[in-house]
Amino acid sequence: MIRERGFILREGGIYYLWYTGYNPKHGKVRHLGLATSTDGIHWRRDPRNPIYKKRWVEDMYVLKHDGTYYMFAEGLHDIAHQLVSKDRVHWRDVGDLDIRRTNGQPISRGPYGTPTVLIEGDTWYLFYERNDAGVWLAKSHDHRTWTNVQDAPVLKPGPEKYDRYGIAMNQVVKYNGRYYGYYHGTAYKDWSLWSTNVCVSDDKIHWQKYPANPIVGENKSSGILVPDGKRFRLYTMHPEVRLYLPKN
Repeated sequence: MIRERGFILREGGIYYLWYTGYNPKHGKVRHLGLATSTDGIHWRRDPRNPIYKKRWVEDMYVLKHDGTYYMFAEGLHDIAHQLVSKDRVHWRDVGDLDIRRTNGQPISRGPYGTPTVLIEGDTWYLFYERNDAGVWLAKSHDHRTWTNVQDAPVLKPGPEKYDRYGIAMNQVVKYNGRYYGYYHGTAYKDWSLWSTNVCVSDDKIHWQKYPANPIVGENKSSGILVPDGKRFRLYTMHPEVRLYLPKN
């Protein structure tokens, strides 16, 4: 089975998809898998899967910076941690993310998951959720210790029904000077179904939700954009990988 957000990077004409796989018959641990594709439609699982087995890896975000691949993912109990790699396949865990309040004190105990990262200059920005009750923003200069930009969420559930009971940021894309946040939300107290939605910001702190949300309906969540050289593609990841192309 495939679980929560996977992530896709396209390099040298190849699409690389990292995803979380598990088999309930063999235990609860979520392992990291890799698949590749030349067209982003037909995929081949890596024969070495799972490519990382030392620790629970789920709901990952992957980026490349200065020749190194960085993966930010949820671990056990939705605690975010970071892994690094030089070849996309062999990963080394560098520990849980250290997130601090604006006064420098650690955030309160409890889950902090769905880590989403954006780099601007020498500053790394981290969007994360707590119990899917809101999205917070923190920043760092060493991508190890993160300090909240503010101690209140920058994005909250509701008031509309489609994301009233939970939200989490999947990806933030800067395009033509504005920030576009792709997030999943749920209209159900039991979190049984999620949709993919978009919001926009000029400063990463104040967000306006698209009035026609959701952009992709229920049970098609954890959406991310992937440039294919000509346009952006939208992939949703949970509970299965789906591809959406622009209408125009």
